Amino acid sequence: MLFNSLVFVVFAFLFFLFWPFLKYTRRPAWIYLIVFSFFFYGWWDWRFLFLIILSGLIDFVAALLIVDRPRYRRLWLIVSMSGNLGTLAVFKYSRFVWENLHALVPLLPAAPPVNDFFLILPVGISFYTFQSMSYTIDVYRGEVTPTRSVLKFFAYLSLFPQLVAGPIVRARDFLHQLDAPRCTDEATRYRGLELILHGYFKKTVIADNLAPLVNAAFSATNPDPSSLYWWIVMVAFGFQIYCDFSGYSDIARGLAKWMGYDFMVNFNHPYTALSLREFWTRWHISLSSWFRDYVYIPLGGSKRRKGREAANLWATMLLSGLWHGASWNFVIWGGVHAGFLSLEKVFRYPALLVRTRPGRLIAFLIVSVQVLVAWVFFRAPTLPQALDILRIMFSFSGTLPATFGVSGLLLIGGMAAREFYIYLGGHPFFRRPAVQTAMLSLVVWAIIFLRGKGQEFIYFQF
Repeated sequence: MLFNSLVFVVFAFLFFLFWPFLKYTRRPAWIYLIVFSFFFYGWWDWRFLFLIILSGLIDFVAALLIVDRPRYRRLWLIVSMSGNLGTLAVFKYSRFVWENLHALVPLLPAAPPVNDFFLILPVGISFYTFQSMSYTIDVYRGEVTPTRSVLKFFAYLSLFPQLVAGPIVRARDFLHQLDAPRCTDEATRYRGLELILHGYFKKTVIADNLAPLVNAAFSATNPDPSSLYWWIVMVAFGFQIYCDFSGYSDIARGLAKWMGYDFMVNFNHPYTALSLREFWTRWHISLSSWFRDYVYIPLGGSKRRKGREAANLWATMLLSGLWHGASWNFVIWGGVHAGFLSLEKVFRYPALLVRTRPGRLIAFLIVSVQVLVAWVFFRAPTLPQALDILRIMFSFSGTLPATFGVSGLLLIGGMAAREFYIYLGGHPFFRRPAVQTAMLSLVVWAIIFLRGKGQEFIYFQF
């Protein structure tokens, strides 16, 4: 069920119609959340509900056994991680692994035909498995006391606003919110409305209007030979994926506020970063912090010798790339970021550049180019196409095609203007009720009359 669909509008209306009568309870509220969340997720394919139920039950029981049977606590943690990673392996990576083994060892048979059920990637599987797995890990570390209510646990795990595309919510940040009555005041409800409308604006007006430009460029049989064309396309894709993903996160956070809950900020103006390290503290924060806490730091983080520190960084970024999809392009995308991050650590040039205003501009341009180069591998369907596009981008040749419209440039400029507006939002003038009402009215008008053709959220495929 897409946020940008009429079906979801009806679904949300029915949910919030009765939520005020239940939000002050506990068990009835949990049941209500589970029923609506399961319906929301089952709208795509009801069969995959069994996956989230199985994954959740494994982690719910494993967490209790870690506390109640501490002698075998490591075993229960392994059971939990095996269940989650095993599910990912079967539904997301099994065919990828087999095809690569077949390429390395030609004597192996080709990937066998399997039931269509196992060829479908369950929506949001990477999000809810990581969320469920983090719960057991935190219980093992003693950072979370496991709940003994299976209803409370599934109300946390399956909560529909963030179920299929994040942000990844940690149990230590959210379980306690399910205990107290969820009261909302006028300011909270208004903030929720702002987030929802800004999220829809980013998705429907910016991302969905940029999508045809980007899709046409990457679906062409032969890449256009213009260097300028591809730099514009990659800037367009950078804004498309940012508005698409952060738009979903904004809508999820806004819906949560209407429900009386708080989700973490998932994006914090990542394209204003002056180093790639800063970029990763601003982009998809719930995932980057997940890999930091559960992969990078357990491997030793930055507290080991330089060689080991670099290996930890590369392992984390390569796994982050693989998390996004069963494709070498995603792994290379993670490797490109790891390489640029390693250069930053070795030469420490961001710290030197940010001391002056011209230096900050140079640092901004360096990060922008690095991110755009990496995005090529992320978006291109094949590695040869990605390499061809990069070759063209850095040939600095050709002219902008005559058929290339100005709509993409206008949208990119509109996105930049929106970011500028957000920054100005802290100024008292822009917090006046009359100004806020006028700006939100303009946003609503744009959502209705300037929306692009409806597109599925990009991160649903992960």
